[in-house]
Parts: sequence; structure tokens; C-alpha cells
Amino acid sequence: MDSGYRLAVVGATGAVGTKMIEMLEQTTLPIKEVKLLASKRSAGKTAVFNGKELVIEELVPDSFEGIDIALFSAGGGISKQFAPEAVKRGAVVVDNTSHFRMDPEVPLVVPEVNKEALKKHKGIIANPNCSTIQMMVALEPIRQKAGLERVIVSTYQAVSGAGASAIKELEEQTQAYLNGTPKEELTAEILPCSGDKKHYPLAFNALPQIDVFAEEGYTYEEWKMINETKKIMEDDAIKVSATCVRIPVASGHSESVYIETKEALTVADIRTLMENAPGVVLEDDPSQQIYPQALNSIGKKETFVGRIRKDVDVDNGFHLWVVSDNLLKGAAWNSVQIAETLHEMDLVRV
Repeated sequence: MDSGYRLAVVGATGAVGTKMIEMLEQTTLPIKEVKLLASKRSAGKTAVFNGKELVIEELVPDSFEGIDIALFSAGGGISKQFAPEAVKRGAVVVDNTSHFRMDPEVPLVVPEVNKEALKKHKGIIANPNCSTIQMMVALEPIRQKAGLERVIVSTYQAVSGAGASAIKELEEQTQAYLNGTPKEELTAEILPCSGDKKHYPLAFNALPQIDVFAEEGYTYEEWKMINETKKIMEDDAIKVSATCVRIPVASGHSESVYIETKEALTVADIRTLMENAPGVVLEDDPSQQIYPQALNSIGKKETFVGRIRKDVDVDNGFHLWVVSDNLLKGAAWNSVQIAETLHEMDLVRV
């Protein structure tokens, strides 16, 4: 397509939407036009794309007339209402919310892992949960080499995953505590989950709840990781369990991942697989205290893997530490990568 695509970013003023705009400035995707869409409240504001000031427009169904690819990151309710309207008008939707992820008719895609699933799209492609994405990037080379029997993941998730307002709340709590406010008097209105009954401060704390609690005592975030992992791997038999924790870090999700492989591997084998894996950077030299850190991942598109160890008791058991910028690879960059891959595979309907 020599003249380039017309793209829309839905939720252009949000934490992920602004990162989508940044990633589109760096993409190899041929772009003719970018339209920025948001709520009526944000309409009229401006944002800069490739040095040009663009006016943000109010999101309505007709916003998608002439649009080829629409990147959504404005909440599940907005995606439910407007993604079908975009498809109806000929656009391919890449949705960053959880609304379509487990829909059997919608591919759930991490380009380094299962780009072939894009061939089955019917107008909508789902972007997985941020924590699922980085784990899949790290585990897929191991799965391809030796198979996977079991995955147990504990996440240490940054507050940016809860939005800009949560970041502000953490900053205010931190400053208040450092100024001498007793911990009992710290104000909390958002975390651990804005939709739940109680709220707790995150400053100098760790909250073992992301999203509301659901079946079996797991939160929806934990169920997302479990179910999405099985869908992406197309393996309902794999054993997956997750514990998701919010920590007082601005950006960059960290994960402690325990795996059991079907076939024998060594630590050296896994290091070699990580060195050659697309989208992975190996940082694993304990003798020099080299390992992935959330702070170092900010602004980077890759997934960082280190602390690779064999379990001392379980044959074929291994531990990994996996880190990535949750706003980039966990959201905006993966969405743009999907768009790039659709172009490369000639799967954009125009």
C-alpha cells in the first residue's frame, strides 16, 4: 500500500494512548494519516505526532470512516461499543482492553509468539494482558524447544498499570509519608482496585490484589494470566497459576516465573534460547550482579530475562526473572507490532 494507512488511536489522552502515539512515530508501518480520538471531555485538546499538532476528536461511530487500522485503549466498555462500529466501516481493530481477549472468534496475539493466529482475524485482534505478554515472550522459545508442563508466576506490577491517577495517588502518598503523615492517615481512593470496596495506600507497601477477587480466591488479573496463557499457547492442559502483586514502582513490571519442562534442559540451554529469542534481552550474570531491573526497562521495547536457575528439588524445574515496560511491550508497543505484522502478512482489509 504505497500511500500508507489511515490509523485511529482511541483513548489518545490516556497513559497507553499517549505511548501508542510515540510508538507510531517509530514504526515501520506506512502511515498516511493518524486520527486521535477520545471522550467528549477531551475533545479539542491537542497532541503532537511527528512534529505536527493534531486536534483530538470526540469518539463517535462515524469517526472510523476511511480508517484502515484502529488502536483501542479506552476501557472495555468503549471497546465493546465502538470496536464493532470500526469493523463495520472497514477498519481492523487492535484492542488493548480485556473485553475481547477470551472471545474464541478473536485472536489473542503476541507477535513474537503466535503471529500466525492473525490469519484467523475477523476484524478484531486482542492485545493480551501486560503481564501475560512479557511472560509469553520469555517462555515461547523454551516451549518450542522442550515443551512446558507447568508455569507458576508471581508478579510485581508497577502502578502505571492502574493508570495516571494511580501514579499521582502513589506520589502524593509517598510525599505525605515522608513529610511525617502517619500511615493510618494516608489517603487512598484508587488502589488496589478502583471498583472494590476498600482502598489501601501503596506507598512503602505491597498489595497482593490487582482487580477484584473472583473464583477460587484468585483475582481477575490472575485469572487473565492463567486463561490467556492457555489460549495463546493453544494448550488447555498446561498447568498455570498466578499471584499478582502491585508494588510502589512507577513503570516496569517484574515477574518471578517458575516452569517445569516436558523434556530435559540445562540452564545453559535456556540462556542460549534467550540470547536468540526475538524481543528478548538476556541479562544474567550473577557474578557481576547483572539482572533485569524495572527501572532500566522504562522506555525500552524488549523483554529482559535473568536469574535463570535450576530448581534444587524438581527435575526439569527452572526459575526466571522477567521484566518489561508494561506501557510499551505490555501495551502500546505490542499493539503497534500487531499492526506492523498485519501489514507484513497482508492482512489489513482496505
